[in-house]
Amino acid sequence: MLNQTKLDEDKITNVFDSENFRTQGHQIIDLLADYLKDISENKITKVLPSICPDKMLENWANDFKNPTVNNIEEIIKDVVSQSNHLHHPHYIGRQVSPPLPAAALCDFVSSFLNNGSAIFEMGPVNTAMEKNIINWMANLVGFGIDSDGFLTSGGTLGNLTALLAARQIKSGENTLKTGLANHIPLCMLVSEQSHYSIKKAAQIMGIGDDGVIKVSVDENYCIDINALKSSYEKAVNEGKKVISVVANACSTSTGSYDPIDVIADFCEEHDLWLHVDGAHGASALLSEKYKYLLKGIERADSVIWDAHKMLLMPTLITAVLFKNGGNSYKAFSQKASYLFNESSQNWYDLALRTLECNKGMMGLKLYTSLSMYGQDFFSDYVTKMYDLTRKFAAIVENSDDFELAIQPQSNIICFRYLPKIECNLNEIQKEIRKKIIESGLFYIVQTDLKGTIYLRCTIINPLTTENDLIDLLKQIRGLVYTY
Repeated sequence: MLNQTKLDEDKITNVFDSENFRTQGHQIIDLLADYLKDISENKITKVLPSICPDKMLENWANDFKNPTVNNIEEIIKDVVSQSNHLHHPHYIGRQVSPPLPAAALCDFVSSFLNNGSAIFEMGPVNTAMEKNIINWMANLVGFGIDSDGFLTSGGTLGNLTALLAARQIKSGENTLKTGLANHIPLCMLVSEQSHYSIKKAAQIMGIGDDGVIKVSVDENYCIDINALKSSYEKAVNEGKKVISVVANACSTSTGSYDPIDVIADFCEEHDLWLHVDGAHGASALLSEKYKYLLKGIERADSVIWDAHKMLLMPTLITAVLFKNGGNSYKAFSQKASYLFNESSQNWYDLALRTLECNKGMMGLKLYTSLSMYGQDFFSDYVTKMYDLTRKFAAIVENSDDFELAIQPQSNIICFRYLPKIECNLNEIQKEIRKKIIESGLFYIVQTDLKGTIYLRCTIINPLTTENDLIDLLKQIRGLVYTY
């Protein structure tokens, strides 16, 4: 028995051995550095693996009863080879950025140190970093010194948290205590192009699908102000209480920015909470050239802003910003004597304000990247991506076999192919997307805009060039269609 105990102790000691860790770390960094080099030298041609879910599941089947690999390098090699390659310049599909290598290293440090952010004493450094990041972002939005906020795990939680605060403040009752059972129906006015997380938030908040009133958009897929007014009047006449308007900055499908300044006028007139979903497009605030797209954002009551989209951070890191910092405590109400002081509303005890109790060192990667590269680096990046998207739009517009859905406002662009054959254009776009994905040479997506299918690209990789985008059009033209 003593010998077995000694063997178990030796095994644990070996797992935490510093030299073993050093060796493993060098192996992983060398592997990832070679991977980045191969991408930069065009040695990796396919952006994503051509494999079905069931086959991938089979590849990774494991009962975990016994060790199946000799070292960490062995398994990470397989992970890298079978993953999507976001750093590849042909990855222009989803709104997830290729993370800065330095930021990825910070995620490694965060995981290793494992300092949480529920209360200050659990993660003192990252709590202070987070507060400074929030101050920086709030200043860019145009909020004053009374603003506040925090970081949370993605835009879905960000929208939910902000809208929970709106419900508590604008419903006229303490909904955290009494709920909604005896309350008149609450509702929100949102663009018909709003992100699906808004509907999800309404369901969680207890106001249901009927509480999400979708407002029509104009020809650029921006919220129609006249439709906003009529939707409000209709809701009031039906006995509903409107608590908020959600503005897109920008929308997911088309990258369109709602007219925030005009919406702010409407909200002030009717005493409504203005929430701006800036998950993707708030980063345009960094660009002198494009920050006009967010005119009026400083008048919002709350804003969310994803750093894992246009700030080149690993997922997930979302800022939730409140113009009135006191409102950042309104979404939740809890007591936990083992964690919080009874009367605590301390800025540094973050679990009082977030859906998460604990979370990782979210601020570390953005704080470090800003410290290393400075704000201008990110400003130049955002401007470059928006500029490149407009260049691509001009190429599409000047091609007689392609057409734009709208002129892009951000780095999201929607277009479709017009082959010189009689065909079902919607089915052609679907087939294009399917064949491009199967080839693995590009990653693009599609979207449905008022019944018309368009191909959709998010130009988010700073390594993507105009030639890469021209190559995409060539690939599309070269496909053989069955319609």
